[in-house]
Amino acid sequence: MIELIIKRQSNLKNEILSGLTVALALVPEAVAFAFVAGVDPLVGLWAAFIMGFVTSLIGGRPGMISGATGAMAVVMTAFIILHGVEYMFAAVILCGIIQILCGVFKLGKLVRILPHPVTLGFVNGLAIVIGLAQFGQFKTNHHLLYDIMTGNFQIKGDWMTGIPLLTTLGLIAGTMLIIHYLPRFTKAVPGTLVAIVVMTGLVYFTPIQSVTVQDFVDSQNEVAAEKTYKSKLFNEQKQDLKISELESAGTALATASIEIPESEETRVAGYFQIPSIDLTPESLLTILGLALTLAAVGLIESLMTLTLVDELTQTRGSSNRECMGQGAANIICGLFGAMGGCAMIGQSMINIRSGGRGRLSGICAACFLLSFIIFPPLWHCIGLIPVPALVGVMFIVVIATFEWTTLRLWNKIPRSDFLVILLVSAKTVVFDLAIAVVAGVAVSSLVFAWKKSSRLNVDIIDDGDTRIYELKGSFFFGAVTSFKGFFDPDNDPEHVVLEFQNCTVYDHSALEAINAVAQLYRQRGKQLSVRHLKEECGQLVRKAEDVLELNVA
Repeated sequence: MIELIIKRQSNLKNEILSGLTVALALVPEAVAFAFVAGVDPLVGLWAAFIMGFVTSLIGGRPGMISGATGAMAVVMTAFIILHGVEYMFAAVILCGIIQILCGVFKLGKLVRILPHPVTLGFVNGLAIVIGLAQFGQFKTNHHLLYDIMTGNFQIKGDWMTGIPLLTTLGLIAGTMLIIHYLPRFTKAVPGTLVAIVVMTGLVYFTPIQSVTVQDFVDSQNEVAAEKTYKSKLFNEQKQDLKISELESAGTALATASIEIPESEETRVAGYFQIPSIDLTPESLLTILGLALTLAAVGLIESLMTLTLVDELTQTRGSSNRECMGQGAANIICGLFGAMGGCAMIGQSMINIRSGGRGRLSGICAACFLLSFIIFPPLWHCIGLIPVPALVGVMFIVVIATFEWTTLRLWNKIPRSDFLVILLVSAKTVVFDLAIAVVAGVAVSSLVFAWKKSSRLNVDIIDDGDTRIYELKGSFFFGAVTSFKGFFDPDNDPEHVVLEFQNCTVYDHSALEAINAVAQLYRQRGKQLSVRHLKEECGQLVRKAEDVLELNVA
């Protein structure tokens, strides 16, 4: 009994401290992804709180962390430029409704059919994406450039050099060393939390200069406001400019020193408000397109992360319940001026590594994040954290997330499986998760169909004036050509039997092939009979009896 109480107290401590660690790591991610989408940082922070709280409370995977993610942010960027944030909020609400419907109709179970090479490719690709995203913190002096290819202003930065670069690398290395070696001495507190506190104290109490979270947020706000205002000015000027003048005018405006007025946005994140949009068929169709994309990307990333957390914790979550939890969270996000989101593999790995296993860790992370947002003294403390410390945390996550065993598997697994791993990893990095997973499943399915199609065999038995073709294997669309090559209508006797006792017919293409062969024999005055079809095959025949002419024995 005493051991049970001590264990519960230890678990409670781990859940709370893990939640605090995750909350600290969520801040720069939420701000950065809001910046990617082109919205106010508070929109990303509120999304992280709402997604994290709701999914931890009612989602299908305890221990998994949700928030504003890059996968969904990049989909929103162009849409917000064209239609504005109000339409984005409406799309997030519709996205949530679609996700709930996916849960109601139990589509979450589809994640179970994903081949393991696709899962490996997803994990490796996402680890690479998380790692590459951290290199943006090695840039300084952010400024606008006009991109003639896209016709939009882009935010660029200069790579760090000299002392600032060495300082940043030193803080990152120190963070990673503490996280790696501290558990060897004590597991009383998460190494990630200790590393963040130590690096913050080092920067605050010594002359070491580093970019802090507050510096990062201020910089993002400033450059985002400049981009928004100059984009608005340039769109007004475009009407009077020739195509040949666009590049010079855009470049001049990008480098011009202009006083940026305060934002005129009336929507405040964190307050309930129905999105203000025109309810026309065209608008609804536009919103539906983004909503479907967001729902697909969000659910695929969430369900893949759920599968990964299942493997790490040796427990099983509910994919359908997670669909509904993600949907409910996104609906609330849209109604409260937040950008929506999905499961975050990086923060989920931080939570698991820090000892978080239950719903409490996610709820604590969300509540800590909320306190950072609404209490200025706490936000001031968070603002003191050096960004390189958080980058170090994310690099540890990358190392832990990447499946290094795949590098040793290339000559030990089928070549097609290894190519699927590479394909999904590459497409995750270059495009997005949804495209990567769909492509991986498609290639895996084609490879499977190709292999199965070559396993349809036939034994030919002559029984008096009857020839029996005894089929063995799986008969579907991929095996139709092989099937038709088995027969010799000109030289076969008058009675031919197709024996299906050891063969399964799977689709209409197979039935059509049987019918086509039967017609060849019929044209020559011969009879082809089919016998011993399995029950499920017989159902296919009965459903298609209006369009097929088969003599089934």
